[in-house]
Parts: sequence; structure tokens; C-alpha cells
Amino acid sequence: MSETQLRNILEAALLAAGRPLALADLAALFDEADRPANTELRTALAALAQDYEGRALQLLETASGWRVQVRSQFASQVSRLWPERPQKYSRALLETLALIAYRQPITRAEIESVRGVAVNPNIVRTLTERGWIRVVGVRDVPGHPELLGTTREFLDYFGLKSLDQMPTLAELKAMTEVSPQLDLPVAAVADDASEPAAGADHGLDDVALDDDTLDSDSDSAGDDDELDAAADSKPGLVAAPRDPDC
Repeated sequence: MSETQLRNILEAALLAAGRPLALADLAALFDEADRPANTELRTALAALAQDYEGRALQLLETASGWRVQVRSQFASQVSRLWPERPQKYSRALLETLALIAYRQPITRAEIESVRGVAVNPNIVRTLTERGWIRVVGVRDVPGHPELLGTTREFLDYFGLKSLDQMPTLAELKAMTEVSPQLDLPVAAVADDASEPAAGADHGLDDVALDDDTLDSDSDSAGDDDELDAAADSKPGLVAAPRDPDC
């Protein structure tokens, strides 16, 4: 089999799959007699990624495998294929997710200590139902509180191969736009039941996309304008992630 033919088969599979494909998935496309080795597959994938340079598509490796997606700079045009404006995630939900991602494994009590407000069970349920977080164990203290961590689907959704690729907190504060895969509908989530204590350290306010829907933690008007602008921007189109197994 020629390199061009191998690359074309991989490209066709990645476009048709609708999810990230691991090396094992790609190898299974071929009969056992002419099945390429993993090194050949990686070489073909690297060549395909090079072919996409300067084009609207890109080949990205995530935690679950490889996927083809539209580059973020074309997101505003592509998003017009879906005229319905999806529901936004609240600041409280995104702050909770950020704390779990950066401080995992972490308990609800530790999240509450940082945010200064109680963790609404609906937020944890929503993140769990989306497949972004899961219980990874219990802390060996009285009460044995659950430890929360992120999943492989979380990495896939945000286009990450591993947690090491997450931006630093300093980089997050400099971001004006967060571009995950697609804005998808999410059930309304009630916000935190109580206001933050005076002087409570939020630390991760700039991670949030929006506070229109459910958040009672309000920043200055300037911060709200910035968050609304980020929420109005549409992310790039990518394949749907596979079920998490980590």
C-alpha cells in the first residue's frame, strides 16, 4: 500500500467517524494481511497534519486519539450552520470545573474553601452528566469525602492530549476567548445557594465564559462585558468525543 493511499484512508475514516480515533481504531480499518504498523500510522498521520497546514482543517491528537476539526479562526462563519443560540454555562459551574481540573483530586469542601460559597449539587451533577468529571476516590479523613477529578472526555472536549497541556493560571488570566469544541445545550443549573464571604478569594474568575444564566457571584461591569464577548464567540467544529474511560 502506498503512503498516499494510506493517508487517504486515514483521512476518510477521521472525517466519517464523528469521534476521535485511537491507533487501534485506525489499524482495524485494514485486513490483517496488510495492516500497517503503529509507526507507519503515526508517519501517515504526521503527513496528513502537514497537508492541512494553511487550510481550514487541522488534525489534532486528544486523549482518546486523533480527530479532524475546523480551525478556530473560521468558527464564527461555521457557527452560522447552527442559528440557535445554545444555553450558556454559569460562572459558578466553570469556576468549579476549573478548580477540579487544576487541583484534582479535590473534595467539595476544598472547592467551597477556595470559592467561598457552597457547591451546588446541581453543578456537580451537570458536570458528571456531561462526562467531564468523576469520583476518583475518597480522602482518608473522617467522613471519607469523595475526591473529584476530570475524565478523558474532558480532555477530548477541550482539545487536550493530557492535563500537562492545560494553560497555566497566568495564561488563563490573559485569555479573552475560550474555544472548546461546540457550544452544546445544557440543562439549566441553579447557582450557588449563598453569596461569597467578604474578601473570599475566587482566583479563577477569568476562566468563566458567562454569568448571565445562573451566577450570583457578580464582578464589575467591565468584567461582565468581557465575559459576554467571550461567550458570544463560537468555538470551532470538531468530532464528538468518545465515552470517557479514565
